[in-house]
Amino acid sequence: MKNFEKYKKGYFMPPVCEMKWAKKESPDKAPLWCSVDLRDGNQALVVPMGLEDKIEFFKYLLKLGFKEIEVGFPAASETEYLFLRRLIEDGLIPDDVTIQVLTQAREHIIKKTFEALKGAKSAIVHLYNSTSVAQREQVFRKSKEEIKRLATDGAEMLKRLADETDGNFRFEYSPESFTGTEPEYALEVCNAVLDIWKPTPDKKVIINLPVTVEMSLPHVYASQVEYMNDNLKYRDSVEISLHPHNDRGCGVADTELGLLAGADRVEGTLFGNGERTGNVDIITVAMNMFVHGIDPKLDFSNMPEVVETYERLTGMTVDPRHPYSGSLVFAAFSGSHQDAIAKGMKWREETDDKHWTVPYLPIDPKDLGRQYDGDVIRINSQSGKGGIGFLMEQKFGYSLPKEMREDFGYCVKGVSDHKHKELQPEEIYEIFKNEYVNIESPIRLIECHFEQKDGITAHITINENGKEHELTACGNGRLDAVYAALGEILPKDYSIAKYSEHAIEKGSSSRACAYIGLSAPNGDMVWGVGIDTDIIVASLKALLSAANRTSAK
Repeated sequence: MKNFEKYKKGYFMPPVCEMKWAKKESPDKAPLWCSVDLRDGNQALVVPMGLEDKIEFFKYLLKLGFKEIEVGFPAASETEYLFLRRLIEDGLIPDDVTIQVLTQAREHIIKKTFEALKGAKSAIVHLYNSTSVAQREQVFRKSKEEIKRLATDGAEMLKRLADETDGNFRFEYSPESFTGTEPEYALEVCNAVLDIWKPTPDKKVIINLPVTVEMSLPHVYASQVEYMNDNLKYRDSVEISLHPHNDRGCGVADTELGLLAGADRVEGTLFGNGERTGNVDIITVAMNMFVHGIDPKLDFSNMPEVVETYERLTGMTVDPRHPYSGSLVFAAFSGSHQDAIAKGMKWREETDDKHWTVPYLPIDPKDLGRQYDGDVIRINSQSGKGGIGFLMEQKFGYSLPKEMREDFGYCVKGVSDHKHKELQPEEIYEIFKNEYVNIESPIRLIECHFEQKDGITAHITINENGKEHELTACGNGRLDAVYAALGEILPKDYSIAKYSEHAIEKGSSSRACAYIGLSAPNGDMVWGVGIDTDIIVASLKALLSAANRTSAK
């Protein structure tokens, strides 16, 4: 590919790089979460959300468990300002939730921000200015000292105006474009801001380290975070926050390694909505913790609802392959995968293991409000007997004999291949009924009764191609007697090779299901299924169904 020579590394490694974080396996607790959906996410939409949609989104974020929510840039537009005022004046902010607002280091903007915050019970005022080499040289054309002065002047204004305004305010500072800033200089600026704010353990300050543009491998960012964690002043009074974007597709990895490197807090969005390739997806980070046995302190147990709400309010769509939430992320079409999942689920039933270890499913779909039959076992021409059998048992209550699963599997796959489509569970059930169950042509059962004399005598009335026959025979049991009575009309040289039965429902009025496999002279098996409230009648119907199917072979 041409023109690769025009690019170079835009990031800087810290002067000390110990990589202590690399010895950790995973975070041991959830970070503080801050949703920036209503600011960073909203400003990236083609059509930003209107006031009522933003209010509904805010309420939904509360439902998910967010305790810190960045609600916007109130000095940026009338809609942003009115939204914040509506939240405050209508009492929509719970006492245990802190709203966050963004402001530039400019006095009139900061003043309008505090004006918008009047009456708020708890708020984080987020101050930022860009510090990267590219921004200093190309955008601002200012020296390091001048850029630092922008930050400290803004910090002083923030402190002064907060003191003049009633309310419980906390401060946050971001050296925007942190990833393109020399770590030593970023540290210098952040420490200068901290010296002005003088945080305490009772009133902490947030230092946010944004991946404004992703420039490196995740371990580089983690090393930058580690350097800040080890050298920031007032460390016991500072929450280090991460704000990764996803330009290189590594937003989640940046976040996870950044947490290992000492960060306390994460700013992100649902499904990674945000500028360019988006912000870090909080859902993925939280659920990655969940599958490690860590409570993420957020509730995504109804993922279909989360997806529906997000798509409706933002106009965005969630990719079918999006981790944990996409419509296809649990889907198993492959026969071998389906078989492994089915056996894993059976093993769980047999062992009552409290931990989830099912093959090909890193998480129990039901923990996210998904279903095994519609979301996991999906049937097309690539599917196998195990998955089809699992679906029939889980969805409809039919426990097909092992040998019959293969026969039915080929039948279903043939239909799917012919139609070039995925088959829904109801379609598969219809194939099952039409192909195997209570087949009445050319032989139809009219009546059957038994008497116990010299064993069991069966008296059967059937209709064969419009002609009635009354048949009688004795046997060691009822099924044996029936088979003997039907000997005249059953296909020659066939024998009953397989038989099984089970109840379909529970209770006294439940229906019984019987499966019979007739062995052909060449060793092939022809299956029939009978369903009736009487197990004997069900068995007879299964036998006749198998016999009728031999005539179609």
